[in-house]
Amino acid sequence: MKDVSTGEIDYDQLRALALEHKPKIILAGFSAYPRELDYAKFAAIGNEVGALLVADMAHIAGLIVAGVAKNPFDYGFHVITTTTHKTLRGPRGGLILSKGTVSNPLRAPEKTIENIPTLIDRAVFPGMQGGPHIHSIAAKAVAFYEALQPEFKDYAKQIIENAATLAEELQKRGFQLITGGTSNHLILADVHKSFGIDGKTAEIALDAIGLTVNANVIPDDTLPPFKPSGIRLGTPAITTRGFVADDMAQIAEWMKRAIDNRENPDELARLKSEVIAVARAHPLPSDL
Repeated sequence: MKDVSTGEIDYDQLRALALEHKPKIILAGFSAYPRELDYAKFAAIGNEVGALLVADMAHIAGLIVAGVAKNPFDYGFHVITTTTHKTLRGPRGGLILSKGTVSNPLRAPEKTIENIPTLIDRAVFPGMQGGPHIHSIAAKAVAFYEALQPEFKDYAKQIIENAATLAEELQKRGFQLITGGTSNHLILADVHKSFGIDGKTAEIALDAIGLTVNANVIPDDTLPPFKPSGIRLGTPAITTRGFVADDMAQIAEWMKRAIDNRENPDELARLKSEVIAVARAHPLPSDL
């Protein structure tokens, strides 16, 4: 990455490394990257060295399904891995999706990219995966059905809108964001540079008022992993509860006030009562 403020990735450097080391697999995906990757450039580099192209979409699967984020398969990727929770809103679990020729997994095929579906099947079962959990499979089926409904597209669009608005409101209050904003559901803020505290301190202060984020490393972080410079947060959960863009300024204000008053338990308690009151006005779907 050339400049964390813009989020520009040095694809020339990536290509040079690939040509030098000739990797068998090129993996594209991040757990805390608030922008879209250029899958076409990843694919061009991978094809040049004959690598298997794998994309991890654990965080953005729901956005891809809804059509508000790019699909790596459209750019020539061979394999996509994902969780079934997060933006897909299903139970905890995972999926491996692949393109190629499907054959009998009881017979070992030639180790080629074309045969990757069968090679994956043979690697996963029975060596790494045992008996199926039928209740979890049923829950995934329900989640996938919901993801096929028109309302799910509206949900995904609202996630993006909420995240963009929240990013703007946080920046107004002094939060310095990695890449200067977000193009998906994630926001990564450098609280060390913004307020002179580590991410764990910010996480604890926000948790005290009922807002959940996690301490997270940032690019070229100078602080240790368990007390990193950043915090990571996202908008899928609050969007599920019915929050819209107009609510984001209030959330940003709570976050700033919690950090400013992190050593004031009385003020934190007062802020928590405000958060609870608003949360009760946006109940979980299970409470409706």
